[in-house]
Amino acid sequence: MGVDNVIFSVDTHQNRLLVLVVMRHQDPYMGYWSLPGTLVRQGESLEAAAYRVLSEKIRVNTLYLEQLYTFGGPQRDPREAPTAYDVRYLSVSHFALVRFEDAELIADGVSGIAWYPLAQVPQLAFDHNEILTYGYQRLRNKLEYSPIAFDVLPELFTLGDLYQLYVTVLGEGFSDYSNFRTRLLKLGFLQDTGQKTSRGAGRPASLYRFNAAAFAPLKDKPMVFI
Repeated sequence: MGVDNVIFSVDTHQNRLLVLVVMRHQDPYMGYWSLPGTLVRQGESLEAAAYRVLSEKIRVNTLYLEQLYTFGGPQRDPREAPTAYDVRYLSVSHFALVRFEDAELIADGVSGIAWYPLAQVPQLAFDHNEILTYGYQRLRNKLEYSPIAFDVLPELFTLGDLYQLYVTVLGEGFSDYSNFRTRLLKLGFLQDTGQKTSRGAGRPASLYRFNAAAFAPLKDKPMVFI
């Protein structure tokens, strides 16, 4: 059994949703990009294997990780013998979100590693495009009701920063800025720090901090952010 990680990040400067891929250096699918993955070691938990994949491919201070889904289609791996009771290559996929500015890629053990914009991801090895699609839908769903956006924003951020992150992941049509701003400020979990930042010729923007304690009563309620 293996684990495969869908590792997302958001480049907030260029407003790009990115996914981490690695180049395979052996068969099957030698020369194809794939999601970072590994076989689970004897005595190792699935979560520990997923964290090991992360630590072998990326250095990052903060991240969000959760189990995604088990993929076990009969044609997902060409090494499986179709007519024999033999080894099955199941993948327990995990979904991760990391802060782009803090992430340092590690190329050990692979012939290439890169961030790809989601819309430009090529044909991947195995069923990894299917896993990626499933992971992207999970990311969209999590953004609707959970505070995972704050795992990729800096500690202090503007409401414009937060809004642009949502636009980058969910698309231009999810909400207008005015309604988004009014709704989130009314919920009370964004703390105005009293500090401001100047960008360009516009008015200085207020800097906010996420208040986890104030968000706690809203935890897992649907559609908090949209």
